[in-house]
Amino acid sequence: MDIVINIQPILDFLDLPVDQMLLLLFYYIGWIPIAVTFVWGVGQVWLRYIRLAYGASEKTVLLAIDVPRGNAQTPMAVENIFAYLAGAHSTKDLFEKWWLGEWQLYFSFEIVSIDGYIQFLVWMPVKYRNLMEAAIYSQYPDAEITEVNDYTAGLPTHFPDEEYDIFGAEYKLTKNSVYPIKTYKHFEHQMGEPETQYKDPMAVLMDLMGSMKKGEQLWYQILTIPIGHEWADQGDEEIKRIVGEKVTSNNFIDKLIDGIVEFMGAISEIIYKLWGDIETAKKEEKEPQFRMMNLKPRQKKQVEEIQEKVGKLGFGVKIRYVYIAKKEMINKNKVAYGFTGYMKQFNFNDLNSYKPDTGDGGTMTKVQYDRIFGNYRVNVRKNKLMTAYRFRSDARGRLPHILNTEELASIWHFPVEASVKAPLIQKAPGRKAEPPAGLPISVGSTSKDLEYGFPANKAESIFVLNDKPGGNKAEAKPKNSPPANLPIV
Repeated sequence: MDIVINIQPILDFLDLPVDQMLLLLFYYIGWIPIAVTFVWGVGQVWLRYIRLAYGASEKTVLLAIDVPRGNAQTPMAVENIFAYLAGAHSTKDLFEKWWLGEWQLYFSFEIVSIDGYIQFLVWMPVKYRNLMEAAIYSQYPDAEITEVNDYTAGLPTHFPDEEYDIFGAEYKLTKNSVYPIKTYKHFEHQMGEPETQYKDPMAVLMDLMGSMKKGEQLWYQILTIPIGHEWADQGDEEIKRIVGEKVTSNNFIDKLIDGIVEFMGAISEIIYKLWGDIETAKKEEKEPQFRMMNLKPRQKKQVEEIQEKVGKLGFGVKIRYVYIAKKEMINKNKVAYGFTGYMKQFNFNDLNSYKPDTGDGGTMTKVQYDRIFGNYRVNVRKNKLMTAYRFRSDARGRLPHILNTEELASIWHFPVEASVKAPLIQKAPGRKAEPPAGLPISVGSTSKDLEYGFPANKAESIFVLNDKPGGNKAEAKPKNSPPANLPIV
């Protein structure tokens, strides 16, 4: 039986004028990509709408954390805190994601200097408060945790402003997130007294924040988003690239191209077999053995460090800082160079490093070619950065990168007092004695202690306790008046 293929319709189509040919193509198949794009766009608009509604329904809380005086805990204690907070990660099913609008909630670890007074804070959804307090008390049993008002309230949100100006940026990694930065373990040495063998990188940040004068504020924010274990696969793929192995891609287009290449390879192999040269071809395609032995020292270090990083729990991370001050007091160079110097302590030239997000499309409040609408472009960046910081937004600015618990504890931890001498850091007064087991508790006396319990030798509190329902309603009353621009209950 003969098979006859009629190609006359194709020939007729090719004989048509170009305009009619394009019209027919659009009529039969051209509408498909437009329809797919439209459906995808509607889906994204719906997803954004319900996610915003879900986010607005989640109440948040800002906690001030004061660790006891004489803190000798290394950043390992804070690493344990981050590891415990990884329990906040949850996987959403299709109903929760597309109908309820649920998404992974996160934390914001912050350090704030207002007029030189330094405070460690954590912002989070209220549902995670017990988780956070348990994590902190497990490592710092004598720490004091207090709910406070948002320090960003009452300050300008739109620039230019008559009284205030700001400077700031986000920080990003220079390489793939699987490459690690320098961690606290690299700041340890074996010389000197045991209590001074750890040189805390936080010392320079505390010195910079302590140098803020009246009318100056410096805010440091690290958003930490709990993620699953899938990111470790990126490390395996990067190691394969370093070693020279073939990397398989999950991308549909890449799979299609790989399939075509494999098909062409199979055809080539058949041709080689017909001509008897298949052995030569296989010899040329044979992969070298003992790949690790052939690596350069730098490549070996990269493979080992990547494996160590992906072996720990990871978080999606976004880092911002904002320096806001009255115009007559502002000193942008001091903060810009100082904060960049702090971040550069964690840089590895052969692994990974941090740099400010500059250039076109960046978040730094500085633009190139500032003679071309320079002031307008800078103010746009200032407004975007201020909005992103105030709302602790994980969607604004650059996409989050990934750090493991050890890296996070290196860039945010409570200073070790043997290495850091910052007199204006808010600290708990000291270790508390355990009360007798049967001692009755008086609510009134507790409120009185909250109201007048700040010792005279402690740096005066610059935050007031939150008066939201369910929070601590007593107001802290320091002996000296707080800065005039602070939120007062």
